[in-house]
Amino acid sequence: MIGGTFETSKAGANVNMDQLKRQAAARALEEVRDGMQLGLGTGSTAKHFVELLGERVAAGLKVIGVPTSEATRLDATRCGVPLTTLDEIDHLDITVDGADEIDPALNLIKGGGGALLREKIVAAASDRMIVIADDSKWVPTLGKFPLPVEVIPFGLGATRRAIEKAFAECGVSGQMAVRKGKDGHVFVTDGGHWIVDAQLGRIEDPASLARALSAIPGVVEHGLFIGLASSAVLAGGEGIRVIERRKPKGD
Repeated sequence: MIGGTFETSKAGANVNMDQLKRQAAARALEEVRDGMQLGLGTGSTAKHFVELLGERVAAGLKVIGVPTSEATRLDATRCGVPLTTLDEIDHLDITVDGADEIDPALNLIKGGGGALLREKIVAAASDRMIVIADDSKWVPTLGKFPLPVEVIPFGLGATRRAIEKAFAECGVSGQMAVRKGKDGHVFVTDGGHWIVDAQLGRIEDPASLARALSAIPGVVEHGLFIGLASSAVLAGGEGIRVIERRKPKGD
């Protein structure tokens, strides 16, 4: 079950997208307590969280973070946030990360920034995952944003054929393209892999598609985050909306 509430702080009609992202990040920061071990997400919204967290650390907050990308590691270091790795600690209290799309079940599409593999590892190692975003990321059905699929370059043709078969079996279809970087060359992830972006339009059963993609040799990871987000903080013109995943009665 999913529940949502609007909070009293108002964003204002003329607030720009970057300000909305920062407001969502600031609301998520309210959940951070002294001594916590945090997963630090990747992307423009997560960058705001790291910057605000750095201000709290400078004021005396004691936390330690695990970054989900080299870009986030550099940002956290610049902001004075102490860092560690999942080899050195056994769990994380909270991961705060952005998303490219969020549906009403709190399933996500992530990976627009290319860090989906590390983001999913860190989220899975966390007691809670808080997703922060402007409210344009809230969608009734996932799929308008291209679905990233991280792949090993070797045997890419065979992997793409297997992905197409999985799409067909799950009732989706669309064009696939290997992601290019700003320099026009193939985008390479922090793990040395490539990303295939799939324009699917609508994903009616994201959980089934996630399982099908995970079973393909050559697919390292995919951008469907199913059942990982415990809450979402959405900032919009009407204010801050917090949507939480609620356990069914009896659990």
